[in-house]
Amino acid sequence: MPRKLSTYLKAEYGEKIYRLSLSSGCTCPNRDGSIKLPDGTPLTGGCTFCSEGGSGDFATEVAPIDEQIEKAKLVICKKTDAKRFIAYFQSFTNTYGDLSRLEELYTKAIQRDDIEILSIGTRPDCINDEVIAMLKRLNSIKPVWIELGLQTINEESALRFHRGYELKVFDDAYKRLKDAGIDVIIHVIFGLPFETEEDMLGTIRYLSLLEPGIDGIKIQNLQVLKGTKLFEEFEEKPFHILGLEEYTELVKKSLELLPESVVVHRITGDGPKRILVEPKWSADKKRVMNYMNKELKDILI
Repeated sequence: MPRKLSTYLKAEYGEKIYRLSLSSGCTCPNRDGSIKLPDGTPLTGGCTFCSEGGSGDFATEVAPIDEQIEKAKLVICKKTDAKRFIAYFQSFTNTYGDLSRLEELYTKAIQRDDIEILSIGTRPDCINDEVIAMLKRLNSIKPVWIELGLQTINEESALRFHRGYELKVFDDAYKRLKDAGIDVIIHVIFGLPFETEEDMLGTIRYLSLLEPGIDGIKIQNLQVLKGTKLFEEFEEKPFHILGLEEYTELVKKSLELLPESVVVHRITGDGPKRILVEPKWSADKKRVMNYMNKELKDILI
């Protein structure tokens, strides 16, 4: 039976550890034209479902790291007496850029007494020898988690949403990270345009069979956000949007496929309400979590 992140952290650290969403100032190779479509067109808009803020619409603005951390802590500490945190660099591709600058930034974060874990979101095509060496140095200070945006193993879907790399690139990056002793968390999206249930569960089966096994997973429902390419596509040719019950059943089947060693970091997502178009049910986070927790209580501890 897979464990929730909160269960894992309490077992490892004796208390709840809170995530701070931070910004590294990076962009993505499929935003700056470095990656090209098969017809030679440079990618400049990122993945079609990404908003202008990338996946980090709730992150703080780019500022000196200590300032970012203290500001993010203030938000959490208004509601809790939290003392220990995960420094989470979420938006865009956080191993893409000047590595000397990034290592200095991450070192400042991870060396703080109130930071227990460094979590870095990135792309498999932005993992090279120099990145691996940097991550190993950081991991010798405190635990480092790398979060890889895979979303699907379906190459047709990946091409459709402009992921910009093939599955074999993910496989290579994953192996190199695991060989370096880095914990890896995989991001998956359910509800991508025209994917079937078998497509979605096929991605989970693939991940469940990786050797060595994945350390964690984040499952999220596709969100159609205003201002994105996906929104334009949806307006022109609407595609099926998963309902809450349908989505929850897919998550349930996925959890039943995953090894018990996998830590489940996320089971749904909630985009900014000001730009959220679909699914409308995801705007009511309290209702969604109450429903999903009730439905998954027997298979997710």
